[in-house]
Amino acid sequence: MSTPPGRPGEWNYAPDLPIQVSPFFSWPPDPARMVHWVKDRWFALAENAILAVLATLCWAFFQPSLETTATLAPGWIFAIWLRNMVLMLVVAGGLHLWFHRHRKQGDHLKFDPRELAKKARVFTFDSQVADNMFWSLASGVTCWTVFEVLIFWAMGNGYAPVLLPCENPVAFVVILFLTPVWISFHFYWIHRALHWPPLYRLAHALHHRNVNVGPWSGLSMHPVEHVMFFSSVLIHFVIPASPIHILFHMQHQALTAATSHTGFEGLVVQDKNRLALGTFHHQMHHRYFECNYGNLEVPWDKWFGSFHDGSQKAHVRMKERRKRIANG
Repeated sequence: MSTPPGRPGEWNYAPDLPIQVSPFFSWPPDPARMVHWVKDRWFALAENAILAVLATLCWAFFQPSLETTATLAPGWIFAIWLRNMVLMLVVAGGLHLWFHRHRKQGDHLKFDPRELAKKARVFTFDSQVADNMFWSLASGVTCWTVFEVLIFWAMGNGYAPVLLPCENPVAFVVILFLTPVWISFHFYWIHRALHWPPLYRLAHALHHRNVNVGPWSGLSMHPVEHVMFFSSVLIHFVIPASPIHILFHMQHQALTAATSHTGFEGLVVQDKNRLALGTFHHQMHHRYFECNYGNLEVPWDKWFGSFHDGSQKAHVRMKERRKRIANG
């Protein structure tokens, strides 16, 4: 295990440090690492691959046709809300039960040594889990559904361009592969905006109640932040997409919010990390606030000086930066 930043005992576990960003934005080029980066995200048991399959299954069995969505009606809108609610309950709820309620993995690969808060006035209902579930389900799933209803209604009425996979399979695959990159780009900039003091006090402070995080923390946001967070899908009013793209895009944002905030680096089965989940990179953002606003797909933090790679040298730079911010 690498020596993590901060005080001794501040972290239970840290991955190999320093953290590396995407090889597609690193110099000198490393073709072997590029191949592994893509393989590990798309051609293995990984979030992108799982979500692509999930989006396809939802489209095949639980998605109304565009002819149906052209007319706003309670039936299909409720069906989409129910589908999203079930997905969130299964993913976030299942991860919470496995890692935090039943502790099936103990503290193995757990970043923060502390348990989730059970009695803390900072949280709605004085409980971190109840607070996180309320905001994730009441506001998060609702906003997620509203954006899907909007885009499917627009596609059904010709207000948003539709891409049929059978007509242009190459474009279909390219857009699918670039979706996480676009989400990364969008997330960095809206996240930086949310750390602007007026927006932070209005909205983002609710998410940052979670210094230590669990699966329900990821989508636990103020409704204003949910609107900003899910607005990345509006690009498909310009870029053609199929319903599968929309489902993949929205499920990627909502469900990886849960997986990335699990608090554990991965799911261990038979002493091997079988599924990558949380990232130490974002865990440090929740602990230190003024660093790592984006993720590793597009390294905006590295380009703008807010990247914390987990090294002690980066930790010193981060503390100096925080002092400059605090002093105005």
